[in-house]
Amino acid sequence: MTVLIDPPRWPAHGRVWSHLVSDLSYAELHTFALAQGIPERGFDHDHYDVPGDRYELLIEAGAVPVDSRELVRRLSTAGLRRPKRDRR
Repeated sequence: MTVLIDPPRWPAHGRVWSHLVSDLSYAELHTFALAQGIPERGFDHDHYDVPGDRYELLIEAGAVPVDSRELVRRLSTAGLRRPKRDRR
């Protein structure tokens, strides 16, 4: 299982957020998210937005911390990246 998480640095709704992705499949990502109690509404086309206060807990659960560039690179290499123009 390779679920990746970037540092919480994306501000929205009075919090900072991380992105949670899989570099294997969406099925792997959804399974991990479900097991960690992340609501489906947090899924944004190719990643989950997760609040920064969950960052350490998700790493303890098996998510691999990477910087944002590495996260996007791995998501793209896996063919799972959905460009913003395709998210409509």
